[in-house]
Formats: sequence, structure tokens, C-alpha cells
Amino acid sequence: MSSEAKPKKRFHIKTTLILGLFALGIYAAFIGPSILKPISPVVVLPPEETGLKIFGFPITNTIAATLLADLILIILAVSAYRFYRQHEDAPKGLLNAFEAIVEFLWNTVQGSAGKWAKRIMPIVATIFLLIFTANMVKMIPGFESIGRLQQVHEGTGYAPVALLHIGDFTLWTIDKGQPVEAAAHGEAAATEGHAAATEGHAAEGAPCTACEVVPFLRGTATDINFPFALAVITVLLTQVYGVWAQGPKYFEKFFQVKQLINGGPFGAINFGVGLLEIILEFAKILSFGFRLFGNIFAGALLLSIIGALTAVAVPAGLYLFEVFFGIIQAYVFFLLATIFLSGATVAHGHEEHH
Repeated sequence: MSSEAKPKKRFHIKTTLILGLFALGIYAAFIGPSILKPISPVVVLPPEETGLKIFGFPITNTIAATLLADLILIILAVSAYRFYRQHEDAPKGLLNAFEAIVEFLWNTVQGSAGKWAKRIMPIVATIFLLIFTANMVKMIPGFESIGRLQQVHEGTGYAPVALLHIGDFTLWTIDKGQPVEAAAHGEAAATEGHAAATEGHAAEGAPCTACEVVPFLRGTATDINFPFALAVITVLLTQVYGVWAQGPKYFEKFFQVKQLINGGPFGAINFGVGLLEIILEFAKILSFGFRLFGNIFAGALLLSIIGALTAVAVPAGLYLFEVFFGIIQAYVFFLLATIFLSGATVAHGHEEHH
């Protein structure tokens, strides 16, 4: 007989949980009732209103997502400030990761800006952390899928189904198995929508007949106003830092009058190049804005479409890819902003050793 003890079989709760969720996803997407099946998203560029207002100002779903990212950053900053005031040892967990990110950003800015690093760091680090947090927050389940029902005026919507009644409040969803063609005008859509509802699913009091979902939260960078606002701020601050470092001489790179007067033919060429520098500043805004907006919007659209088609396994892999891509986009914006701001502090045509 062997004296070796047989290893005990361990109950792998994580593996069991993953397999259970995988089986649940298959059931919901392909086997279960049609109200559980994913529906192809409605692709729109403008942000949608959530119905909320602050001092009369309407809050769109992208503004709500931005405020959520701001709140997370403020909580992290306050937590880090309180920790370093009360402790001298290294932080753990999320604060440790936050410290590592800030330290990495500082090393990058210091290597590029030199003695101007302390003045440039707050700007570019804030830009990176905001874009990074906004890109990570939109990975939370429920983003761009939970919202309010709205009537479809053209195309195909879905019949509303009441899920839960709590007093006067009713929780509604839409049923993929009950598509409803929305009429452009008239009451035909309402009649067809009520007739399409299956028995047992009351449509009385429904907010719409041919419905689509307007999400309460949508990725911040999918609103073109967000990346272009950051782009305009960055380019304007480039001019501010240039004047701060060089004074009025900073504008000589745009208007090279001395070269035009004393430089002969090559001076005229240099003067023309200076005018092209003005166009380049506006091109930076377009490059900044469209790069961030295009990549993040395309990623969100890809996740939505693949999630509606496959629903199981494949979207999880795409989520990992989207996380990586969100980090890269935040870093690229941060790095370009650092280069432009630090470059503005260096005199045109001369090298400055820090």
C-alpha cells in the first residue's frame, strides 16, 4: 500500500462561478424568453438628455458619465491626501496603483519639460487621469444599456414589457421578440404596438409603443464635445506657456518679420513657414479631437454590436481589448499635450538644455 496521501480535490469557486455565468449567458441569449435576448444598439452621435436638470441646465448622458468620472477622481485625490498626511508608509491597493500612475506621469513630464515640469505636470496629469477614468468607468455593466424608454419615430422599435411594479413606479424593458414598426405620422404605430404585446405583458401606462432605450450613462469621449474641449484647452495653454516662458518673442515663430526684411529669398520662405505654424495650431485641435473621439466611439460601437450578435464569451475578450485601448488613448493624448506644452517653452530656432 502506498503511504502517500492523495491530494484533496479543491472546490474552485471562481471556476464554478465563471462556468455558471457562461451557462446563464447562453440560456439568456439563445434559449430563454425573448425579453432576455440582447438588442442591437441605436447608433447616435449627439448625446441624449437623461431628463435631469441642474439649475435649469439639461444633463445629457455623457455629462452624467463625466460627473461620475470627476467624482471618482476627487474621492481618490482626497483619499490620497488624507493617507499621506496620516501615514509615512507606502499605500496599498487602489491608492498604490494611483501613486504608481502619478509617478509614471511625473517621470515622463520631467524627462520632456525639465525645469518646467512642475508647472506643466498638473495640466497634463489632469487630462490623462480624466480621460483614463472616463474610459475605464464606461466598462461598468449597465453603461449604455440601462436608461429610459423613448418612442421611435422612424424604423423599427420594440414593444414595452412591464417587469416590476412598486406602488406607482413601474420598471419597463423592451422585448426583442416583439418588433414594432414605427409609423412616421398618425396613430397606426400606437395601434400596432398595443396589438403586438403578448398576453400577460400589460402595455397599459407604457411610455411608448415602438420603443428604444436612451441610456442614462454613455462613454464620455463618445460625445465629440469632450475631446474637442480638451483639445482647445491644450492648444490655448500651449500659447499661454509659450508667452510665459519667452514673453512676446514667442509670437516670432508665427510672424517672422525680421526674416522677411533681412533674410532675402530664404527669409520670405521662413515668413511663409511661420504663417503655416498658425494653421498647424488649428490642425492640432482637429488631430487631438478626432483621434480620441473616433477611437473611443468605434470601440463602444464594436462592443455593442458584437455583444448583440454573440452575447457570450466574445464580448469579454473585447472588453480586455477596450481597456487596453482606453489606456493607450489617454496616454497618447497626455504625451502629445506634454510635448506641445514643453516645446512652447523653448525658444524658436534654439536648443535649451535643462
